[in-house]
Amino acid sequence: MARSFAQLARNAEKDNASVAVPKEALDNPPLEIYRLGDKVLRKEARRISKVDESVRELARDMLRSMYSAQGIGLAAPQIGIHKQLLVIDLDIENPTTPPLVLINPEIIASSATLETYEEGCLSIPGVYLNVVRPASIKLSFRDEMGRPKKMNAEGLIARCIQHEMDHLKGVLFVDRVTDNEGLGRELFEHGFHTEDVRSVS
Repeated sequence: MARSFAQLARNAEKDNASVAVPKEALDNPPLEIYRLGDKVLRKEARRISKVDESVRELARDMLRSMYSAQGIGLAAPQIGIHKQLLVIDLDIENPTTPPLVLINPEIIASSATLETYEEGCLSIPGVYLNVVRPASIKLSFRDEMGRPKKMNAEGLIARCIQHEMDHLKGVLFVDRVTDNEGLGRELFEHGFHTEDVRSVS
């Protein structure tokens, strides 16, 4: 039976092996987050064959860098490491809520119902545009200890997972934007270029 995000978070909180780190902005975060236009963001990520302490430490560094940038999700390709690893935390103001670590995530089902919602990305700071995605998904993955898990997600957590999983395929949220005029305006205002967009819509 697939578990909900809330159940998964409660279980992670009890897990002594959690990768949770202080939710604070560091003056010198451990990892650089690459931006739209850098070719490193367009490479596909590889599956992680062995989940060990090096993977958990990478997840911790990703969380430290994500919190420093005031983000709620980060994929390994965004920091130039092409491994199928995501970290997500929708409750960055609450120090007791554990983050979600997804290793080798795979969407095994998604709803026919679609929702439109505004998205942003740490790799395209300042740009916020509407994207259409399935409203709910069913996901399989491995946690930070390498244990196979399944979960159901809907709403913001489902959107965040889908957004971060796109990074594993070299896709950015701007590639899914259908409002070309708004996209061009937003990118120009924040110093980015439309030629770096690769439309998948």
